[in-house]
Amino acid sequence: MEIPRCSGIILHPTSLPGPYGVGVLGKAAYAWVDFLQESRQTIWQVLPLGPTGYGDSPYQSFSTFAGNPYLICLETLVEQGLLDPAELAGAPPLPDERVDFGALYEWKLPLFFRAAAGFVAGMAGHLQEEFQQFCTENVDWLDDYSLFMALKDAHGGAAWNSWAMPLRSRDAHALAAARTQHAARSHAYRFIQWLFFRQWRALKEYANQREIRIVGDIPIYVSLDSADAWSNPRQFFFDDEYQPTVVAGVPPDYFSATGQLWGNPIYRWAQMEENGFLWWIERIRASLSLYDIVRIDHFRGFAGYWEVPAGETTAINGEWVTGPGAAIFEAIGAALGELPIIAEDLGEITPDVITLRDRYNLPGMKILQFAFASDAADKFLPHNYTPNFIVYSGTHDNDTAQGWYQHSSAERERDHLRRYFRTDGGDVAWTLLEAAWRSVAQVAVVPLQDVLNLGTEARMNLPGTSEGNWQWRLQAEQLDRSATERLREATILFGRNPKTYEGKESEEGGQ
Repeated sequence: MEIPRCSGIILHPTSLPGPYGVGVLGKAAYAWVDFLQESRQTIWQVLPLGPTGYGDSPYQSFSTFAGNPYLICLETLVEQGLLDPAELAGAPPLPDERVDFGALYEWKLPLFFRAAAGFVAGMAGHLQEEFQQFCTENVDWLDDYSLFMALKDAHGGAAWNSWAMPLRSRDAHALAAARTQHAARSHAYRFIQWLFFRQWRALKEYANQREIRIVGDIPIYVSLDSADAWSNPRQFFFDDEYQPTVVAGVPPDYFSATGQLWGNPIYRWAQMEENGFLWWIERIRASLSLYDIVRIDHFRGFAGYWEVPAGETTAINGEWVTGPGAAIFEAIGAALGELPIIAEDLGEITPDVITLRDRYNLPGMKILQFAFASDAADKFLPHNYTPNFIVYSGTHDNDTAQGWYQHSSAERERDHLRRYFRTDGGDVAWTLLEAAWRSVAQVAVVPLQDVLNLGTEARMNLPGTSEGNWQWRLQAEQLDRSATERLREATILFGRNPKTYEGKESEEGGQ
């Protein structure tokens, strides 16, 4: 995949500012796109957009195809006649500086069910045909997802592999009865997905019209408690009771001395290959309708993955198992053409991972926070880069640059950084940003927290922990004129906006 030299920002939509407790796909999202355009960015990277469950992690979603209801803008629904304006008057006090997912679950989700009931009763009748068309176009995943969520509600939120065996095993008679019994709730979940997709696609079109491409993130694995696992059980290592026999994770690494035990079910890759990796083809197809470029988290799992016996409390006692390798990318490429995929190639990387990545010319990743623990040969130091990479100061899993320098790094790393960049460390976030922008890597991306030089309090996620993550929110006043101008100047100076090659903006001093 060829990407012109460019730059961009990581910001998950839940972190956008605005009322009602969470960032949404409304006015603030469009203002954010305007900021990207004004500061000459052409990449907006987001985390997975699926509906989140326990732990609120976007990497543990109820569906790899569905969208997150929390991101739906309520004010837009009022404007479009899909929600009674009186509903917003009863909003509880919700914090502006962080997302309180528990409060949103109690207040925001019920609004959608009431809106769905109103839609059935005739509210916004002019949109009924559009809704029916959406349901028809997405029937392959939407019917299973909507029934799955309705059944979860009926079971008090319990995981599907604890339901009665006829539902757990998808007995045809049990499913038919459930569709009848839970028809209204299933319809509501289809309605909610329609709301999400129409708002997201309008925003994406707005961004694309301004030459901003969206990089979306998909985890290699799906959540155990997901419509994906429930509707495709033969494609995972489950026993006769639909309990996983092995689960996913990674061995001890930079983030954890005991590894990371993710708990996701592991694919039966041989079974998937027998049917031409059809599920994966549809997954990538769906992702490319949401995003312009897809970053696959834990790409190395396609070459070889860490398999941990179910029941282990850490990831230490796992083993490496060979993945599907080139076969899956041959199938995806044959079905979909060119692969606009970024390979998240971090962690314990072996030659087979590099061979697989390079065979399909997939850009890999470089993380500047990882660059200063060794010596001049470190692969994360900018002087060792080649062009086909995306360079980051850090990702959602890292501390902010300022927080890393002050709290998470060793003195040896800080000393190495100061000597490498000939700096006193007083503006480390921008030192790393400018190093990324200056490098030969085709794409340079930083979290917005680093543009704003924020500390550890703005960290998005701490791997290995299950509480307090994914909550950070931008405050509207933080994105001031100085941030726009400084980012634009760096982008033009280091040739990261294709427009600069016309020479015009450089001659005008970036105005």
